[in-house]
Amino acid sequence: MTGWDITPGGVQSVVSKVREAAGDMNAGITLYGRSAQGAMESAGTLSFGDESTAGTGSGRAAGLVAVALGKFIEGTQKDVAFLPLRASDSANGAIEATNAYLAGDLEQAWNAQHHATLPPDVTAFLEKARKRADGKQADGKR
Repeated sequence: MTGWDITPGGVQSVVSKVREAAGDMNAGITLYGRSAQGAMESAGTLSFGDESTAGTGSGRAAGLVAVALGKFIEGTQKDVAFLPLRASDSANGAIEATNAYLAGDLEQAWNAQHHATLPPDVTAFLEKARKRADGKQADGKR
């Protein structure tokens, strides 16, 4: 722990850039989600059974491309959510460690720095996001 030489202005500059990049990542992720949803909706459907029921909702299922896109998104959602969470945790850890360093508490600074290196809980984040999304859809808001 000895030998630390932290410049608060430098930390603030880097944290500002990280937060800006995280905001850009969030905007990109939102666009990615909307684009994937649009692609899934535009990919068409498969018809089963009597073609006279086409358009009535019976005998129709999502097309193969939509299913594949859905599986891809499902399989990569934790990786996609990890990026901005990791950036946020790192920025917050840098601020906490710097504040502790300035207060002269090197042990607390080390703890803050160490906790910032731990992987974020993406599963909990995704569960909260889904609940918020479900609540918005139930209210008719999108």
